[in-house]
Amino acid sequence: MRRDEGVHMTLLDPEKFDPEKASRIAELAYSAGTDAIMVGGSTGFTREHFENVVLSIKESVDVPVIIFPSGERSLTKYADAIFFMTLMNSTDREILMGIQVRAARTVRALGLETLPMGYVVIEPGMTVGRVGKAQLIPRNDEGIELLKSYGVAAELFGMKYFYIEAGSGAPEPAPPNMVKAVRDEIKITLIVGGGIRRPDQAREIRSAGADIIVTGTIVEKEKDVYAALRNIIGAIKQS
Repeated sequence: MRRDEGVHMTLLDPEKFDPEKASRIAELAYSAGTDAIMVGGSTGFTREHFENVVLSIKESVDVPVIIFPSGERSLTKYADAIFFMTLMNSTDREILMGIQVRAARTVRALGLETLPMGYVVIEPGMTVGRVGKAQLIPRNDEGIELLKSYGVAAELFGMKYFYIEAGSGAPEPAPPNMVKAVRDEIKITLIVGGGIRRPDQAREIRSAGADIIVTGTIVEKEKDVYAALRNIIGAIKQS
């Protein structure tokens, strides 16, 4: 992934799409210029359903399909890679490390490429903050300092990605000054997601230093998915 050109990833929640619809949305995202499809984000599905969704997407588009795991059910050999991640500001040991330990040998046996990632949820957090039992990072100077420390910790742990998450459906994305502060502290790939609905928001976050921008809610809510994504992706690529 080239840092001189922003990367866009489309997040598809398998709980909200059957395989056929997921395939259609992925095709629209691919046509709009997305660089990868992430699959995951919730827990209300079976492993068989998850696998069928991933397989249908793989058969439809020629971009990487990456698992964004929410538990052991979100594993399949048909994906190209998996974000092997920990929710760093969770208060629940099971979420911090337990699920990952149980899944580790399965991930290796499936032959998935692993993308080690530190994942941190900021205010308002939305469902992921609640379900993940996250101590939400506030949107103030103290929160910025704390988020910078999480980013450096992720880098020192050897993680290759650091993800700032505002929560799916958040009223506003991560503030650009927060993104820039973290960017200035770390050298690993910086991902930002949650609350990004407009091209100007994507442009500001990219200009602040995000390497990868993730959007998900717009493919669930927008009537013209292609146009909405095309505008956002254009803003990212031109920043």
